[in-house]
Amino acid sequence: MKPVDRRTVLRVGGAAVAVAAGVTGFADRSLAAALVSADLVVYGATAGGLVAAIQARRMGRTAIVLEPSTHLGGLTTGGLGQTDTGNGAAIKGIAGEFYRRIHAKYAGTPVTPTSPARFTFEPHVARAVFDEMLASAGVPVYLGVRLASVTRSGNRLLEVVGDNGQTYRGAMFIDASYEGDLMARAGVSFTVGREANATYGETINGVQLRSGHQFNFPVSPYVVAGSPGSGLLPGISAAALAPAGSADDLIQAYNYRMCLTQAASRLPFPKPAGFDPVHYELAARYIQAGWTGPFFTTHGVGNGKTDSNNNGAFSTDFIGANYAYPTASYAARESIAADHRTYQQGFMWFLANDPRVPAAIRSATASWGLAADEFTATGGWPPQLYVREARRMVSAHVMTERNCRGQEPVPDPVGLASYTMDSHNCQRVVVGGVVKNEGDVQIGVPGPYGVSFRSIVPTEAQCANLLVPVCLAASHIAYGSIRMEPVFMILGQSAATAAVLAISAASPVQRVPYATLRSRLVADGQLVEWPPPAGPGEVIVDSKGAGVTRAGTWVTSTATPGYWGADYEHDGNTAKGVNRLRFRPTLPSSGTYTVYLRWTADPNRASNVPIDIVHGGGLTTRTVDQRVTGGQWVALGSYSFAAGADGSLLIRTENTNGYVIADAARWVLTP
Repeated sequence: MKPVDRRTVLRVGGAAVAVAAGVTGFADRSLAAALVSADLVVYGATAGGLVAAIQARRMGRTAIVLEPSTHLGGLTTGGLGQTDTGNGAAIKGIAGEFYRRIHAKYAGTPVTPTSPARFTFEPHVARAVFDEMLASAGVPVYLGVRLASVTRSGNRLLEVVGDNGQTYRGAMFIDASYEGDLMARAGVSFTVGREANATYGETINGVQLRSGHQFNFPVSPYVVAGSPGSGLLPGISAAALAPAGSADDLIQAYNYRMCLTQAASRLPFPKPAGFDPVHYELAARYIQAGWTGPFFTTHGVGNGKTDSNNNGAFSTDFIGANYAYPTASYAARESIAADHRTYQQGFMWFLANDPRVPAAIRSATASWGLAADEFTATGGWPPQLYVREARRMVSAHVMTERNCRGQEPVPDPVGLASYTMDSHNCQRVVVGGVVKNEGDVQIGVPGPYGVSFRSIVPTEAQCANLLVPVCLAASHIAYGSIRMEPVFMILGQSAATAAVLAISAASPVQRVPYATLRSRLVADGQLVEWPPPAGPGEVIVDSKGAGVTRAGTWVTSTATPGYWGADYEHDGNTAKGVNRLRFRPTLPSSGTYTVYLRWTADPNRASNVPIDIVHGGGLTTRTVDQRVTGGQWVALGSYSFAAGADGSLLIRTENTNGYVIADAARWVLTP
């Protein structure tokens, strides 16, 4: 059978075109030339890479995207439809536009700058949105192009050559891949693995034996249970557990984010070729010890479908099977990805069919299956392996835990991140004769924080025309917070902005004045500080700001994300009617203002919180449900207000049926 020529797939203006050498028919014949030139060459058709190219085009420059696989959109179109947002209000710019377009797709309405964002979606919807954005911007995406070589002159990249023989020349380059291959080929310093806590003055890096996704019942790690002489089961390290906080070259586990459904059309979990029951012996023993689940997540993304992820001590993460991946060859990576696919498909088949699994668990698992209308080219299985971390650049500023915690704000932020410092387990070890997972860390951050411009560019001496917004300079644990798809989009836009400014000034990208870069980012809707500055005619009063008075006792918290500023407050679900908190704005002018309130949602919140709005026409009482619509501004109506500090918004607690949250209030002048 003649192999498919994966190298000659081109995507132009949203239409896929398969082109063999010498075949005509391109929308733009120059794109089929032996040498293709563009102002910006982006390697990696991840969400971050696509946004980078779109931004360059919107700034009037040419851009192309090269992708070594045949999949476009990375994890955003590859099954990760339950977006890890942190504080969704910190996601603006083109990233925010993408999620507004997602909402518009489901709502059947036009997208506008004021459209709400939707962070859950089916994979094919995300792909459709990217296709539309790429077509609108006129971005060609070359699929199936693997790097064969790069050409440098001094400290500048001149061109990259694909293994299809085509050469791609650019003034600026962006490596937006999950692996950092172009960065490495360009001679830029990088690291793989976990730093010691001592390296950057951190507390949760390196080896971490914790309780997250841990075995809750004792399980023997040996081939013959209880017999050390029989050897260890697959995937369990024979090395002694290193001291807490020590460095190693291990990385957090990978998996596939499955799109599952319980619809009648679902595809049953296949039993993969190469299925080996020994890989699931630990799971069988864990179940026999008393574990009844969950074994994977079933987060809904729309139309009865899920984004299903790792959940628990033994789940879809193939712990310990990815160590070679970051620096492996393309062929070796394909083999590693295939091993992950076999493992995960085998695990799902095991749960649904193996007689060692209780009937109730088999039945519950078999009620799910792969969505038949997603990933149709790969039988419903996602084509994108979740590469949670690979290479990480080492540059003039390495983002660390202290940056994430807000203890050391960076002076040159080009975007915000806000997700938990999150590492999946890195290895399985033997502790006291039983198996343990090691490496899981889930530590929250106090609020959105800035990511340094210096962390997405190499040092000038190493490469003066390359930016790295995905495999950026960050410690293992800081990367665990930054490594979210919306942040990659944010940093992709900022990287492209800096690249275009450097082209215009004919300067190394490192010498783009930060003030100039910041000004353009803000003009294009990017957020670079938190809380963001109030807009024209807008007054925001935070619970910790001026203009707040309170009665009773209010407790500060950061437990639930989506809050404004550094934290939020709650009434402790006590002293009902005694606890109350008033926001009083100082308004710049008289007029009609729309009043908004913000809270963090949770099932333990009150669904009947009374809100008194004092305005020029008197007093209006509204009731809000704080179990829903968290992390966003909720409009409470428009009212007339006089200039100054006469108006207010009072949160009351009497007769409320749960925790009452006080976060921030907002007044926006109607033009």
